[in-house]
Amino acid sequence: MRRTSTRSSAASTRWRTSRSTIVDGVKGEGHYVGTHLCWGVKSNGWWGEGEIKFFMDGDTEFPTICGTGTEDYFCGSYNFENQDTKRYQEFTTPYTGLSLVARPDGLYQSQERFGLYRWHIMDPIRFENDLRVTIQALGWRTDGTYLPLQDDIASVAFWYQAEPHAAFPALPAREALEIV
Repeated sequence: MRRTSTRSSAASTRWRTSRSTIVDGVKGEGHYVGTHLCWGVKSNGWWGEGEIKFFMDGDTEFPTICGTGTEDYFCGSYNFENQDTKRYQEFTTPYTGLSLVARPDGLYQSQERFGLYRWHIMDPIRFENDLRVTIQALGWRTDGTYLPLQDDIASVAFWYQAEPHAAFPALPAREALEIV
């Protein structure tokens, strides 16, 4: 288990999205177990369009696994919305869930907070040499085009790793994790 800090960086890609790193610098053979994300939305509107990507075993530009969106990765199709209440709907299962929705303003309103998890027990992700996992903070503009977001995202990543392996990267200093 390793807590990772996912500071958003405005990476210039085809969609000009903000990409956050869940885990990076893993060297050696292992098994990725899962992720817990704490997601703080800083803008109004839909926030879960970004892809999760697993770069493994020498991948550089194109990942071995590329998801179709945050909501799909966490098994919350149709933007986690309860069709009757028109609000985000928490759910929990043994392997995936939206366990927390903090609703200061309602559906699609700024400053909402979410807790999401996904455990790869039935669908293992194994790597032989290296691993990097990223997620995009990507939403929609009112005109229907993609909106790169600058949300607050923190993660905890879990994986098993065989010996020998490279030393783990240093964790950020406590001061670097402070929200100002």
